[in-house]
Amino acid sequence: MFSNLTDQKKGIYFAFITAFISGISIFLNKFALDVVKPPLYFTSIKNFSVGILIACIILFSRELGSIKKLKKKELAYLFLIGVVGGSIPFYLYFTGLSQIPAINGAMIHKTLVVWVAVFAIPFLKEKLSKTQISGVLLLFISNFMIGGFKGFEFSRGEMFVLAATILWAIENVLAKKILATVKVNIVVLFRMGLGSLILAAATFATLPNVVAKTFSLDISQVFWITLTGAFLLGYVLTWYKALKYSSAITVTSILVSSTLITNFLSAIFITHTWETVITSQSLLIAGAVILLLGTERKESHQMASN
Repeated sequence: MFSNLTDQKKGIYFAFITAFISGISIFLNKFALDVVKPPLYFTSIKNFSVGILIACIILFSRELGSIKKLKKKELAYLFLIGVVGGSIPFYLYFTGLSQIPAINGAMIHKTLVVWVAVFAIPFLKEKLSKTQISGVLLLFISNFMIGGFKGFEFSRGEMFVLAATILWAIENVLAKKILATVKVNIVVLFRMGLGSLILAAATFATLPNVVAKTFSLDISQVFWITLTGAFLLGYVLTWYKALKYSSAITVTSILVSSTLITNFLSAIFITHTWETVITSQSLLIAGAVILLLGTERKESHQMASN
């Protein structure tokens, strides 16, 4: 029981690291997307570079032998994670994002915690107390406290982003299941490696002169691809470690707090102001995370005492 309590604390610790990395990554990607275009090409080459990096890590850590020992069921899960999490949603998300206001895309993506809860309860047997439900609802409401939002149009672009968000929620459930028996680095390899190959195929099919474009990248473009790729690698590694040790709902809920980091960086380096709406949104997110963590801590202590 005590080891389980330690694991839950470890999962929460990694979830906060993931949220911190995500907050910085979202901020940096805004600049990178202005330098490396179009969005599909940017995410494709960035994900491909991460796939190569994780493959190198596995080779140097001598974990390659673990792949040979994988069972058919585990391979099936890993293949699904590569497709459902590492390829199709990226294509849908960035295609949709190019057709709608960035605010609408961000708000739809932040509903991830709701969709994870929808899938985690029946498939992972995770439970939500009344307090946790309140926390999830607060996180959902906080999404609407963004300046400049003019409402949803239920357009094709918004449906693409919503579909991507739901697929990422499904990935959370698949990853939570497979991480019980497969090492984090191996899961990341399939997610980013297989996923990036599928993305690369989509890029070749939709964008002309991809090879020539890649070899003509300037120093600035290479810098932004490398920087955002490094953050993406850190994000996926810590996120999967968080999922391994803690519940999917808790991990995804904590991830929403990345908005606080992005808002803070934007206020310092871009707007140079801190608006009232940002304060209200930050307080809602912080309150929701505290509610969720308080419930998880209470349940952990109950488990430890039994």
